[in-house]
Amino acid sequence: MNEPMSASPVLTAPVAAGALELRGINQFYRSSHTLWDIGLSVPAGSRTCLMGRNGMGKTTLLKCVMGLLPLSSGEILFDGADLVKQAADRRAGLGVGYVPQGREIFPQLSVEENLRLGLFARKAPPADALERIYELFPVLKRMARRRGGDLSGGQQQQLAIGRALVLQPRLLILDEPCEGIQPNIVHEIGDLILRLNAEQGLTVLLVEQKLPFARRVASHFRILDKGRLVADGAIAELSDEMVRHHLTV
Repeated sequence: MNEPMSASPVLTAPVAAGALELRGINQFYRSSHTLWDIGLSVPAGSRTCLMGRNGMGKTTLLKCVMGLLPLSSGEILFDGADLVKQAADRRAGLGVGYVPQGREIFPQLSVEENLRLGLFARKAPPADALERIYELFPVLKRMARRRGGDLSGGQQQQLAIGRALVLQPRLLILDEPCEGIQPNIVHEIGDLILRLNAEQGLTVLLVEQKLPFARRVASHFRILDKGRLVADGAIAELSDEMVRHHLTV
């Protein structure tokens, strides 16, 4: 049974900035041109949703930001610092937390071991880093010694988010955080994003297919179509026509 996330204030230390700027991003997979001259911004303190149908380059773009896929050309700036030449683990250490699609927890490791892996990217993690995560996700504390692979889908997603938050990032990137998750946990994940953004100013970039969730959680949207940025704006400007043209299957 999935235990509710904590509603009490946690991780309340102020988070500085967290702006992401992409300029002229091009990426190839073998002979296929997957991302085309993408330029987009994720303002500091925003909750930006990257949208588009399946196969339009959303996950590819996130992996490029994290250094998991190479760029053909372009710049990635995080609070003004160039990330392109930084290794993936270095990007995490600079304050970018990443929750990949499919969670990618280590199923044979315990919950606590999964969380501790997230600390390796920090030079001097705070002594109470794990307790802060357990305050956010009480179920993880109860299951700290249970193997990650034995958790339910919703609990595994909480673990994946906790592993990213243990870094106390300035930017949190989530790829399809609601995929395969029961509705009550989906709602709680939305509450968590909104609360951390409000309390810390945490900048959030997420890929999400569920339109009601995106409208509730996001402050801005960016739409990709066949590897190109085709629309962006405040979430209130996401019109029914845009949805029909770019998002409806």
